Amino acid sequence: MKLAFMGGGVMAEAFVKGILGRGLALPSDIAVSDIDRARRAYLSKEYRVSALGDNLEAASSAEAIVLAVKPQSLAEVMADLNGRLKREQMVISIVAGATLSTLTVGLGHSVVVRTMPNTPGQIGQGVTVWTATEAVSVEQKEITRRLLSVLGVEFYAEKEDYLNIATALSGSGPAYVFMILEALIEGAVYLGLPWAMAREMAIQTVAGSALLAQASGKSLAELRNQVTSPGGTTAEGLLKLEEGGVRAILAQAVIAAYEKAKLLGSADNK
Repeated sequence: MKLAFMGGGVMAEAFVKGILGRGLALPSDIAVSDIDRARRAYLSKEYRVSALGDNLEAASSAEAIVLAVKPQSLAEVMADLNGRLKREQMVISIVAGATLSTLTVGLGHSVVVRTMPNTPGQIGQGVTVWTATEAVSVEQKEITRRLLSVLGVEFYAEKEDYLNIATALSGSGPAYVFMILEALIEGAVYLGLPWAMAREMAIQTVAGSALLAQASGKSLAELRNQVTSPGGTTAEGLLKLEEGGVRAILAQAVIAAYEKAKLLGSADNK
């Protein structure tokens, strides 16, 4: 499978590394375009892919073209490709906030997939939600699934608005988790635990708890109750969290991020 990446940043590199690791393509099948000469040299040396400074040249023979640039660079890249893509070429966008409407109009092309990956995809532990235009074939959707699976789990969404919700939950979610981790570490350090020890304990606690929730099949409330003894330390800590409105604040954070994602998408279409 011949692939082209418009942009050679962190997420594009995660894609390339995962695709090569899974044997979905050979280095000779992958082209990456990037404006940064040093970045091109690194990608070429590290992964033996073709690294170019010209978007159209990189995309010319690709079956799938991945838009992996920053949102502020999207218009320029779309202008480079507009009217120059073959009907059978599929474009997969990982650009935050770029709607199917924006992409199809900007590219002058109808075979488009919109995705919302998250940063844990850098280590193959991410979540990607995606949707596609009607012009994307069943075979192309299967190719998309295989490509996105190198970043972690993937979910197809029938409704494009689900990607705004995904932006608020799985896209922004790592930042919420990192803030919670920071708070847990700060509390332990305040009580006298060495910072490095507190950091490793907090990270493993969150990672282990998530894996237990995934593997046990039990409800989150049931798992929480297993940790909570009547009148015990956990009950005391949970009381403080409830008094602080942590549950409501986290839900409100997801809702606020969703509203912002909708706003940005709406502005993108104007």
